[in-house]
Parts: sequence; structure tokens; C-alpha cells
Amino acid sequence: QVQVVESGGGLVHAGSSLRLSCAASGSIFNINHMGWYRQAPGKERELVAGISNDGITNVADSVKGRFTISMDNAKNTVYLLMDGLKPEDSAVYYCYGNFNSASGTFRTLEAWGQGTLVTVSP
Repeated sequence: QVQVVESGGGLVHAGSSLRLSCAASGSIFNINHMGWYRQAPGKERELVAGISNDGITNVADSVKGRFTISMDNAKNTVYLLMDGLKPEDSAVYYCYGNFNSASGTFRTLEAWGQGTLVTVSP
């Protein structure tokens, strides 16, 4: 069993910064990849940024140059540094993780977090 827990959301003004954290726990051997998704009311969930266990990143065009994803493998934690926040960034941000299980051969585990709310006022 594995779970991920997000933290760091809040209410900020446009132009401000926030750092989101996502900590994974459970029967994890190592991380395959982790990432951040967001969902605003009335919109579908979209990928914001992802990172693989070898450090390869993928960042959505809408946040490229403003958001930075990073990973601390030792802590099984992924971060999302959000700079220059805009009102259109307001959403619930969800952490996703894909892991190799500590038990079983070639078994992978997935987990979604409960989400953390980011609200950016004009």
C-alpha cells in the first residue's frame, strides 16, 4: 500500500509564489515518476509537471518558465515551486506517484493525493 500527501496550498495575490510538497509513503522500493496535476471548476484535470526517477521533467506550456518541479529521492518527496502566480493558476493541485513496490517482482503501485487548493487573487 502506498499513499501521497500534498501540502503547501493557500490563498495568494497574483505575482506571488508558493511551494507545494508531496510526500510518498508505504511499501516503496523506489520512484518511477511523480507529478503534479491540477483541476479547476468545470475543467478537466491537466498535467502541470512531471519528473522521472532519472530527473527528466515535463512541464506544461501554460506554466513553463514559472513553475519548477523537483524531487528528493531520499525523502520520496516531489516539489512544485510556483513563481509568478496568475489567477488562471487557481485550482486544486493533485500529486500523482508511480512506484516500484518493495514487495513482489516487477510490481508497480500508483497513488493520487487528496489535493491542495491554490487560489490566486487578482
